[in-house]
Amino acid sequence: MRAADYPGPFAALVRELRRLPGVGPRSAERMALWLLDDGERPTALADALAAARDGVRQCAACGFFAIEEKCVICLDDDREDLLCVVERATDILPIERSGAFHGVYHALGGRLSPLEHVGPEDLRLVELTSRLERGAFTEVILALSTDVEGEATANYLSDLLAPRGVRVSRLAQGMPAGGGLEHADELTLARAMAGRHRAGGGELAPGQKGG
Repeated sequence: MRAADYPGPFAALVRELRRLPGVGPRSAERMALWLLDDGERPTALADALAAARDGVRQCAACGFFAIEEKCVICLDDDREDLLCVVERATDILPIERSGAFHGVYHALGGRLSPLEHVGPEDLRLVELTSRLERGAFTEVILALSTDVEGEATANYLSDLLAPRGVRVSRLAQGMPAGGGLEHADELTLARAMAGRHRAGGGELAPGQKGG
């Protein structure tokens, strides 16, 4: 006698759901059962996935999510002449929700990591330097992770931007040690932005802080 298992189509659905980040076998099974419990759910999910795939793109300027060539942030003429550099597009929303920053952003698409074979050529550094050449930014704020890779990336960027004459600053201490922006609450981010300091040391004078 052969032990029973899920039918082929259901097992295939579970396998695909298991490919999602943080989803294990049991969670995948529960998701599949929930989806099939209502005939409308699979169709609604498929439609939403297709719409996101076809309608969402990377902003040509900053790398955030957009439905046109540029995102709503880059199209906002009321933004201040401050540029906040983050690792990934998903790091932008925590800063936006803190309400402490009113400039524009630049997502690098990652961070330097020799162990993962990620070098400067793998990041959006050419786009960053091009924006600095075209735009009149008064300050570049490095809002990167506080772990080893984030620190290495921040130091590299500080050296890269130093000859360009633009003020480069970093978020104040108080961010979660060894973590990224997604681990910080809105109040912590607001305080870190308000208390930012020059890259390499020295707090910015109150009159030099935008946002």
